[in-house]
Amino acid sequence: MFDPKKLLDDLLGSTIPGTGSTVRDKAGQATKLAKDNPLAAGALVAVLLGTGTGRQVTGTALKVGGLAAIGGLAYKAYQNYKAGNAPDATANTNPDTQLLPPPADNSFHPAQAPQGETEFALTLIRAMIAAAKADGHIDDAERKKIGDRLSLSGLDSEAGQFLKDELDAPLDLDAIVAAAQTDAQKVELYTASRLAIEPDSRAERGYLDLLAGRLQLPDALVDHVEATISSVKVPIEASANPQVNPRW
Repeated sequence: MFDPKKLLDDLLGSTIPGTGSTVRDKAGQATKLAKDNPLAAGALVAVLLGTGTGRQVTGTALKVGGLAAIGGLAYKAYQNYKAGNAPDATANTNPDTQLLPPPADNSFHPAQAPQGETEFALTLIRAMIAAAKADGHIDDAERKKIGDRLSLSGLDSEAGQFLKDELDAPLDLDAIVAAAQTDAQKVELYTASRLAIEPDSRAERGYLDLLAGRLQLPDALVDHVEATISSVKVPIEASANPQVNPRW
């Protein structure tokens, strides 16, 4: 069995290299970058789907591991929401500010997941992939391209097969929503989905709105999640890594 927590790190941590001229070159660079700089910026989802998200998570903001990072962002948004603060996407944008995981005794902390960290990591991965498929552009030809990229990506074969299966599976929003067993996990599930994409299309924005509604998240809380994620994302063009290029 592959390690879902490691795969979640890869999904959040790989940037999209643009210096190679072949799928193998690009997949190799993405894999090396993910190993050398986990949770650096961007998403492996974008590498696999051949699309750029337009913005990437700042490298020093997510050094605590994917599961704790999602929990930390969701916790931060929830705390600001409960405090009655106005959403502020410009807050804490210092790239040297490291995101902290939630307190160990808090329901947002990975160790508090009632179904266990491993199972919840799988839930978050499924949510991210569902969001990445939201614009409906994955046809048979695109599935073949994704399969080629996965076979060259250096991922564990079981992890690669899991991703293929999830990409091929029809969207089951009921299962995604039902997998969140606590109120904290509902916020985390939306946070992971929002991290996976930039909702530049009506389909993507509509999917996120539908997900928030099904999770029964208050609009004000969703606004705080959006602002919190925006505060740790920067335009890809502004990345300090000159090799990053979302268009390949």
